[in-house]
Amino acid sequence: MDGHKLAKGYIQVYTGNGKGKTTAALGLALRAVGLELRVCMIQFVKGCEPCGEHIAAKRLAPCFTLVQMGHKGWLVDGEPDAEAINMAQKAFRMAREAARGSDYDLVILDEINTAVSYGLVSVEELLDLMREKETCVELVLTGRNAAPEVIEAADLVTEMREVKHYFKTGVKARIGIEK
Repeated sequence: MDGHKLAKGYIQVYTGNGKGKTTAALGLALRAVGLELRVCMIQFVKGCEPCGEHIAAKRLAPCFTLVQMGHKGWLVDGEPDAEAINMAQKAFRMAREAARGSDYDLVILDEINTAVSYGLVSVEELLDLMREKETCVELVLTGRNAAPEVIEAADLVTEMREVKHYFKTGVKARIGIEK
């Protein structure tokens, strides 16, 4: 692929304790693909369980590339294991290549803020990537607990705030809605 379709790419952050960060990023990806922009979404810390977005990305290929880079299940509080650290670092190397290159117009680093908050990727590494990204690449960073330095360096920040969530009443993740 050659050339970018965006004259200028900005940095967006979707953070907060509410539902919808990944969904918002996927909505932006769908809009971008619809207008023939090339999208790469790298999912940090999410296990290797196929979700609806993975099936959709296959249908939208080659315009939409989605790579999941996490161990099974979610990280829990405490010290991350070697596999989680290794997967996050591998994902970050991919992210750096995608954001610095000319293959994509939109690069989404899904749950990168979570990876940073767990110490899998340093805030300094993420800030370097934000500074070094290709000028024409739009960069989207999702996940809870975005570092204050990341929020400060971004061009757009949206905080999803939980007001009420049906998970608290025992509703499990549903196919096509949460997964």
